[in-house]
Amino acid sequence: MTFAGSRGRVESQLVPDAGFELDTFSISGFPRRVGFGLVRALAHAVRAPVACTRILARRRPDVVLGAGGYVAGPMVLAARLRGIPTALTEADAHLGLANRLAAPFARKVFLSYAIPGRNGEKYVVTGRPIPSAHLAADRGAGRARFGLPVNGPVLAVFGGLAGAQALNEFAVDAFAKSGPAVLHVSGERDFEALRGKVTRSDYVLVPATEHFGEALAVADLAISRAGGTVWELAAAGTPSILVPYPYATSDHQTLNARHFELGGGAVTLDQDDLSHAPVLVTELLGDTERLRRMSEAMRALARPHAADAVADELIRLAAGARR
Repeated sequence: MTFAGSRGRVESQLVPDAGFELDTFSISGFPRRVGFGLVRALAHAVRAPVACTRILARRRPDVVLGAGGYVAGPMVLAARLRGIPTALTEADAHLGLANRLAAPFARKVFLSYAIPGRNGEKYVVTGRPIPSAHLAADRGAGRARFGLPVNGPVLAVFGGLAGAQALNEFAVDAFAKSGPAVLHVSGERDFEALRGKVTRSDYVLVPATEHFGEALAVADLAISRAGGTVWELAAAGTPSILVPYPYATSDHQTLNARHFELGGGAVTLDQDDLSHAPVLVTELLGDTERLRRMSEAMRALARPHAADAVADELIRLAAGARR
C-alpha cells in the first residue's frame, strides 16, 4: 500500500512517519476570490491528472481509494481513465464538493453517515475509520499517564489537531481555576497562549498526545468539536457535549453532531451558547445515571470496525477487476 498527496499538507509528514511511501503532486484548493491564487489553482488542476497518471503507471495499483478533498479528485479521475477500480470515503454527514465531483468516477463511496439521496449499490454506510490503537484503552493507566486524580469525575476537552480557539479559550476561562479535573488537548496552535492561564494541578493542558485512546478512556464527559473525533468518542462510549464549528462547509459539523444527539449519546451546543456549558457540565457530571445511558448510546452508535468494512470492499473491488 502506498499513498499519494500534496507537498506541504499534513500527509507529507504523517505518511512517512507511519512508515509508508508517499508520492506527491501539485494541487491546491480553489480560493473564493478571483486573483493569482485562482489562476494557480486552475493550472494545478489541469496538470494534476497527468502527474497522477505517471504515479499510477509506476505503482500499478489494483484499486485506488480517495479520502475526500481536492487532493483525491485528480487521482480518482486518472485511475478511472486507466481502468483501475476506484472508491471514495466521506467523513461527514454532508457529501463535500470534491466528492460530489469525483463520485461519478468511483465504483463505491463509503459514507460515515447515511446521507439523503445517496442510496443504491454505490453508496455504503460504514462509519468513519478510526485508529485501532485508540480502542479499549485502560482508564486507570490513562489517568496515571496524564497525572489526573485516581477518583472523581474528569472532563475532557478536545480542541482539534490544529486547535479550536473559541472552544479552547472557553475551557480555560471556565475551568482553569475551579471545577472538575480536566484533560484539555488544545492543539499546537493555541497551546502557548493558554498554558499561562492554568493555575491548578488537576487541570492538565497538553498540545497533543500520542495516547489519544487513553485520553478518551479517562473522561466521564467530553466537550469537543463535531469533526472526525466524534467517531472515536462513540467507540470509547464517552458522553459528549458537541460544539460544531460554525463556519464548516454546509454546516456539516452540526449535521454530524445531530446524529449523535438524536441517538442519545451527546448534547449539541452552538458556539454562541458556550456560556451555558459550565452549568450543563455540572448537571451531567452530577447525574451518573444519565451519563451511563449516554455512554451506552454512544457505543450503540459507534462503528469501530469501519476500517475493516472499507478494506473488505476494496479487496472485492480489486478481485473483481482481476477476473
